[in-house]
Amino acid sequence: EKLLILKTQKMNNLLITICARGGSKGVKNKNIRELAGRPLISYTINQAKEWGKGKHIIVSTDSEDISRVAREFGAEVPFIRSAELATDTAGKVAVVRDALISCEKIFGEVYDAVMDLDVTSPIRTIVDLENADKLFLEKRPKTLFSVVPAHKNPYFNMVEENKDGKVSLCKEGNFARRQDAPKVYDMNASIYIYDRKFLLGEGNESAISDNSIIYLMGDESRIDIDSELDFKFIEFLIKENIISL
Repeated sequence: EKLLILKTQKMNNLLITICARGGSKGVKNKNIRELAGRPLISYTINQAKEWGKGKHIIVSTDSEDISRVAREFGAEVPFIRSAELATDTAGKVAVVRDALISCEKIFGEVYDAVMDLDVTSPIRTIVDLENADKLFLEKRPKTLFSVVPAHKNPYFNMVEENKDGKVSLCKEGNFARRQDAPKVYDMNASIYIYDRKFLLGEGNESAISDNSIIYLMGDESRIDIDSELDFKFIEFLIKENIISL
């Protein structure tokens, strides 16, 4: 029975998407900006290539410059993303869905699932990709997404303000210590896996579904490059050999 399970897992037809639009505002041209001597996007492409279990590794972009760099590092750019899906208000799930539909037509494939890797959250390992994929294959949820332990807890030390200006805990609970409160996590935007049927389902616009599971990553992977400070901090970690990408 175990051998049959392993065989089924290996047959999973996986599309790996890397979504990188050209109009970044927080950090100009951040997707192809050099990070410790290499374009930022190259780290994610290399991780996917080294893992080697995606049927195709594609970059969805509206930018010719990003397309060129992506191809230089071995990713495929089989289509140019539409302007409608390249705005800063376009939802990520819609972009991944568009990539799935486009790639199935272009490559003549029917994928079982899509693994989406975020360019701006590059602190991940090949082991993370492998373990996230194994967990997805074992549990077969609609979606899986990576998380890190949260530094704050809505049952203990997070408050929200009501319309009268008074504050209360975000979630009801009576816990003397944070350790006693239910565990909560931060989504670190590094790894997402979507079941094909879910991704193509009508009205599914969030990675959080009624059947989602998490893959827990190390605290160092919480950094999502959204500012100059984030960029410089990750570069510092790489140059000081604190992390290895």
